[in-house]
Amino acid sequence: MNKPVLPKDLQTDPDGPLYVAQKKIYPQSVSGTFRRIKWYLMAICLGIYYFLPFVRWNRGLGAPDQAVLIDLPNSRFYFFFIELWPQEIYYFTGLLIVAAITLFLMNSLGGRVWCGYLCPQTVWTDLFYAVERLIEGDRRERMKKAAEGLTLQRGAELVLKHSIWILIAWWTGGAWVLYFADAPTLVKELVTFQAPMIAYIWIGILTSTTYLLAGFMREQVCVYMCPWPRIQAALTDEWALNVTYKYDRGEQRTSLKKAEQARAQGEKVGDCVDCNQCVAVCPTGIDIRNGSQLDCIQCGLCIDACDAVMTKIGRETRLIGYDNDINIHRRMEGKPEVFRMIRPRTMVYSALIVGVGAIMLYALLTRTLLDVNVLHDRNPLAVRLSDGSVRNAYTMRLLNKRGFDRVVAIDVEGPADATVSVVGMDSITPERPMIVLGRDQTTELRVLVTSSPDAKLAPSTPVIFHITDIGLGEVASAADNFVTP
Repeated sequence: MNKPVLPKDLQTDPDGPLYVAQKKIYPQSVSGTFRRIKWYLMAICLGIYYFLPFVRWNRGLGAPDQAVLIDLPNSRFYFFFIELWPQEIYYFTGLLIVAAITLFLMNSLGGRVWCGYLCPQTVWTDLFYAVERLIEGDRRERMKKAAEGLTLQRGAELVLKHSIWILIAWWTGGAWVLYFADAPTLVKELVTFQAPMIAYIWIGILTSTTYLLAGFMREQVCVYMCPWPRIQAALTDEWALNVTYKYDRGEQRTSLKKAEQARAQGEKVGDCVDCNQCVAVCPTGIDIRNGSQLDCIQCGLCIDACDAVMTKIGRETRLIGYDNDINIHRRMEGKPEVFRMIRPRTMVYSALIVGVGAIMLYALLTRTLLDVNVLHDRNPLAVRLSDGSVRNAYTMRLLNKRGFDRVVAIDVEGPADATVSVVGMDSITPERPMIVLGRDQTTELRVLVTSSPDAKLAPSTPVIFHITDIGLGEVASAADNFVTP
């Protein structure tokens, strides 16, 4: 039996390339509702990113006054009035969970709206495109210049364009390192070449990646490098609103002149005039009229382009819009449109966001700024003294998360009439040691707990250490065991 022959476009060459070669895309500028939204969001996002390191926040004498700071040498993270320690990494875990679920919620409501409006790759690529259009012109001019080859004017434009791109990429990398040190000080050190070498290295890395990703790889990042298109395709449902060509209204498509002739003869034609403006403005170069595609980032620029054409020819706008196949089929059946923004999927996502956020907020509001950890010595576990009393030794670690020094008292609860003392430290009240904890510091002590000679001790007795701030009355406790030899 002869093997069936596949069509040529479905045949595969075992020696062919493993990936699709990049096709040069020349997106056309467009104006409209979604383009304005993208401009506003770009300005807000870039403004926050570039200038937030210079915002000041008073935390008291001796504390860093940068509003947002990742202080790696001192293992601290500052966000306005919040100060997080390494032991509080669970807050970052909670933030990641909330961010992931928010992304799922956005997908269930409006498809890849994150990709189209807020993704850093999209934001910086849009900025690079704006520079390119400003220097080289719009779509037709850029295509014409690319076809003509290199001329003196073309070379000057390329040098200017890439210089601005590199400047933007450099400031992008420089802004990132400013979150890890005092921004004004680091800027001065960078300008005078006195900054740490690691700062220059990271600026170089981030400058090159921004320049390459936003200037050259562009849509390749969204289509091939980013995993989110594949993930969101598995998470979406039939009610999610995606940028959709409403073929119930648009087909049969034909030119404006032929459409008028067909309507005059009583034939049914669609509103689409096959102008290809939706393709010309697309940053990934797809034709949205071919249906949902992995390459589509849901930016809405094709909606603006199509609306402009429909307005010009006097037809109803939103031939392309945020819609779904359910409504297309309902309109074809003469039924009204239905939009289900509130459904089990979105309610579960919203509840999870609120729940996790509430837990994090409660933990933040009730967190203690005084903490204690105790570790029992292992060798020996206990020592019997000459008077018959038993002594256990512990390593105690005290954390003062406040921005000022404070005096704390150490109390012990457990064996009857037990006393507590701190090795290498004399106290005015021996029965209740008091020490000074430095601000924003961890203090490690060696603590001895000694039972009364007459105490009747079990092989193991629970012991609780209480650390009390004398001034504020704040108490922190830690439990361990008191053992006998």
